[in-house]
Amino acid sequence: MAIYYKGIIFLAAAAFLGEGIEILVNMILARELGSHGLGLYMSILPSIFLIVLLSSFELPVSISKFIAEKEDRYHRNILYHAITITIVFTAVLLLLATAIIPFIPVFNGYHPYVRWLVLILIPIISFTSVARGYFMGRQQMGKIAVSNFLRKTIQLGVLFGLFRFIAFDAEKALLIAIGTLIGSEIIVFLYLIYMFIIQFQQLKRQPFSNMNRKVVRKNLMAVSIPTTGLRLFSAFTNAIQPFIIKAALVRSGMTATLATEHFGMLMGVAISIGFFPAFIAHSLMVVLIPAVSKMHSQRDFPSLQKMLQQVMMLTFVYGIAAVAIFYFFAPQLTSLFFKSETPALYLQLLWPFFLFHFFIMPMQAFLIGLDLLKEAFFHIVWSIIISFGLILWLASMPEWQMNGVIIGMNTGSVLLALMHYLTICKKIGVSIFMKGLIQKQTGR
Repeated sequence: MAIYYKGIIFLAAAAFLGEGIEILVNMILARELGSHGLGLYMSILPSIFLIVLLSSFELPVSISKFIAEKEDRYHRNILYHAITITIVFTAVLLLLATAIIPFIPVFNGYHPYVRWLVLILIPIISFTSVARGYFMGRQQMGKIAVSNFLRKTIQLGVLFGLFRFIAFDAEKALLIAIGTLIGSEIIVFLYLIYMFIIQFQQLKRQPFSNMNRKVVRKNLMAVSIPTTGLRLFSAFTNAIQPFIIKAALVRSGMTATLATEHFGMLMGVAISIGFFPAFIAHSLMVVLIPAVSKMHSQRDFPSLQKMLQQVMMLTFVYGIAAVAIFYFFAPQLTSLFFKSETPALYLQLLWPFFLFHFFIMPMQAFLIGLDLLKEAFFHIVWSIIISFGLILWLASMPEWQMNGVIIGMNTGSVLLALMHYLTICKKIGVSIFMKGLIQKQTGR
């Protein structure tokens, strides 16, 4: 398992630096855009991430899973077929997006260029996904780590330079913030494609075996389609979440402007700080998908049980430490963004949301590797229904407002983590208290 731990260390180290840069980026945006502008920026991000998700078609997951399960001699052929699928899919999605995006109301109220900037993301993300999937499957996490760090560094440098020396009005400042985010993805694309071409040239000089095109396509689609459906549902709910929260707050008596400002403080400050330690969870998720897939294909349940124990213990240790720091030092942390006590209160009240989210990400990797995508999807559906239901109910009451939003978010996170955990325990044969392991027979 040494290669997996090495990959986690690489990713976690780069992600730690990246998340630190992300905090600086959000501080710059908070001061340049103001609370209302930051609210608008955070409101459009889920819609942009939805387009990113569609463009990736979850190829990093499906390709990494397939590469990890197959011998090296099949990798070249798998990549040929994956690239062919990507070209066709990208062309179709680009045509559909060009026809549909002008009529999507989410982009109303933003600079007209924003609609067309997001179109650039489609081919960029699609082809970057092939490279990511291959490097993940081969456990070459150093390249993934460098690309993640590179994205954040470019974004910070450009934003600091532009906002430091040039004054913009509110609309143009928001356009620059979104444009810089997309521009950083282009830099990542150039780096990963360059590294991928070098790796592919090396594969050409090695012995290889062909696989039937239909077999490769079936294996990739068997993971990409349900995983994309799962991510799509999550991304769609994230995209409508700002409007649900703000609509509930308006019903409670807040003005639309005030609701947007509170949403900006929630997502742009409290959530940004609270998700800082999630770089460890994300690093675990990236490494665990191919690792769990390989162990599951070999029916190595004892190793899966041991890995689950180690992941849960690691998450518990850093998760408890993180939420304790957020709770006791909330005023000092949020004052870096706004001189207001409100974001600090939100950060303190959201500790269950953050803690259980740290568990959710690596457990989703287990579910993907164990071919439990259907179960993961239903878990997310139920948690979202209950979370949104509580938000609409409680946040609409004048006496609850943002407290109702936070209760809904906390409940959804706790419920989702528990459902994931119980399903994994049942699949690999371990009790919920990590005792009395049931050793499954190889080949069962």
